[in-house]
Amino acid sequence: MEDKKRAFYQEYEVFSKRTYKAAFQHQFSLLAPNEEIAMVMAQENFMRREPVVDIWVVKRSDIRKMDQEERQALQRLDNKDYRNSKGYGYLKKKWRQYEQEMLDEKEILSWGGDQSK
Repeated sequence: MEDKKRAFYQEYEVFSKRTYKAAFQHQFSLLAPNEEIAMVMAQENFMRREPVVDIWVVKRSDIRKMDQEERQALQRLDNKDYRNSKGYGYLKKKWRQYEQEMLDEKEILSWGGDQSK
């Protein structure tokens, strides 16, 4: 009996948008025999609760997710820390080191030897 029920009902994901400029947000999942009933159920659920300007109902089996190999491809192999503001933290240390190595006037004059003789 449970298998027949699963075959009759399909899982749908419901997304809604509160304003025309807002992004769609996932709200909930529901079981329905077809897309039309799923849409009616989603509308009934929202019309009583909050204002919305649009609702999407998507069959869960139509949603494609990334497989493990694709997820691994998202990981960056090279160092892109310079793109993040936290990646510049080393500059203060480098600048301090540079300032300490700067030549002062006395040191430069000492290279020429004693010119007063």
